[in-house]
Amino acid sequence: MTAEMNQPLIVLTNLPDTPAAEALAMKLLAANLAACVNVLAPCTSFYRWRGVVERASETPLLIKTTADRYAALEAAILDAHPYELPEIVAVPVEHGHAAYLRWLAEETTPDSPAS
Repeated sequence: MTAEMNQPLIVLTNLPDTPAAEALAMKLLAANLAACVNVLAPCTSFYRWRGVVERASETPLLIKTTADRYAALEAAILDAHPYELPEIVAVPVEHGHAAYLRWLAEETTPDSPAS
């Protein structure tokens, strides 16, 4: 595995409520697509959708994964997500605690014990 494939990512998405967010978090962890998922406090989102400004209560997720697992993670989010067009944004991690980043890579390996 190259260093680029092991590049840690933080992936952001929003769900309509906490139960949906927790269910997606557990699905991603069970499939070794994420090492850690933070389900954040509900927030109010404002966005333009089909020419109209919308307002919605949403529950954000911060998903820790690697570039190698991103495509499968995105597919799993799309499969489980109730929105027609879910936000899925990946941000590369440029620096971090080395031991944590090693753990993140280990936990997202497809053949790790959790899979």
